[in-house]
Amino acid sequence: MRNKKRMFGTNGVRGVVGEMMTPALVLKIGAALGSMRNGTIAVGRDTRTSGEALAHALKAGLLMTGCDVVDMGILPTPALQYIIKIDDRFAGGAMITASHNPPEYNGVKVIEADGTEMADDEIIRLEDRFFASEFDVVAWDGVGTEIAAPARLAEYIDAVVRYFPAGIGEGMTVVIDPGSGPAALTTPAILERMGCRVHTINARLDGTFPGRMPEPTPEGLQPLSEMVIATGADFGVAHDGDADRAVFVDNRGRYIEENYEFGLIEDYICSRNRGGIVVTPVATSRLIQDIARKHGCTVDYTPVGSIYVARRMIDLIEQGKNVSFGGEGNGGLIYPDHQFCRDGGMTAAMMVAVLASYNKRDLSDIIDELPVYHLVKGKHPAPDPAALVRAVEEAFSGETIEKIDGIKIIRDDAWALVRASGTEPMIRIMVESKDPGVADTMYREIMQVVRHA
Repeated sequence: MRNKKRMFGTNGVRGVVGEMMTPALVLKIGAALGSMRNGTIAVGRDTRTSGEALAHALKAGLLMTGCDVVDMGILPTPALQYIIKIDDRFAGGAMITASHNPPEYNGVKVIEADGTEMADDEIIRLEDRFFASEFDVVAWDGVGTEIAAPARLAEYIDAVVRYFPAGIGEGMTVVIDPGSGPAALTTPAILERMGCRVHTINARLDGTFPGRMPEPTPEGLQPLSEMVIATGADFGVAHDGDADRAVFVDNRGRYIEENYEFGLIEDYICSRNRGGIVVTPVATSRLIQDIARKHGCTVDYTPVGSIYVARRMIDLIEQGKNVSFGGEGNGGLIYPDHQFCRDGGMTAAMMVAVLASYNKRDLSDIIDELPVYHLVKGKHPAPDPAALVRAVEEAFSGETIEKIDGIKIIRDDAWALVRASGTEPMIRIMVESKDPGVADTMYREIMQVVRHA
């Protein structure tokens, strides 16, 4: 078997609709999935204008291989994953979404029966079927049937609400920006049931994303910040296009960098589960190590990608290890006693619990007490990214290097990650230190090697 994916990225396959991403392509993905996971398959989509057409194509591919289909309609990706996980009837699922990509994009995420995204080795098997057109097409009397089950979204909302003590959000005001995506159906309901007073912005389902782009950037969230200040809210929360991530602004309207979001929630969880393991990619801030150490926890590093974090968490738990928490430094956080995938709705709810634990102190003051790290990011085009990574490794061979994903050069006062992009012909460079001068210097050292390689 091949050891490299040809079409799928870390989190599914994505492309511009009408160019790479077409109903014909999605039909073939559905047929490949149906041939591998024959049974009942759950299908959902985000709000993108192309979503309905692509969902029909996906379902056609599944039905022609004899699968039964349950159409969940528009919902967040973690909601679909949760429903699949708790219902033994499902052999798997698929979500039509391009997550944070612009409106002209769409894509497919493939989900296993346990609610996790399909692992790389199985994706490679699916791709092999796709490219060879090896589909188990059934006869006329074996074609699957389809039913709609949009009401099941309530099960996900109930699960998140039940996770926390009743009324934990009473007295809090929160502004929610679902970005015209499916979180409009879930996050406001979750936080209201937790006792919060909720205001919303961009809460109408609209696949043209008129208020802001699906990626919740600091620039795009300026209206959210303004509304937080105007309403005197305790914080604001925003989601990406399929609501598997959540990002925040504090009570002063300041964007909370996602590593600090991770650290704040990690601090809350690890203080209640001391001595556990926190799982995160090698690109995450050293802040996560600092906070873990504070609570007697350890950090286990994975390659970049939420699927690798989730799979590692599952592996460690199967080994009998105590796994407290996991996720990425991009707002995609994973709660192992809830489900093994990024869950933006749960993260929004968790921030309510965090703030309640501080007796409703200002979030801005809590954030300002965290250790400050400086991060420098860059990228460099390369016809052979792997060769360029090897050149950097050779230049820094006298230093401590980890090779979990690309190379990570570790110093006492800084670290640098150099890795090949999974989607473009380039390398990505990250350098972090508490001292911005140290970070800048290390970045320049690496770039000098890159330019002369």
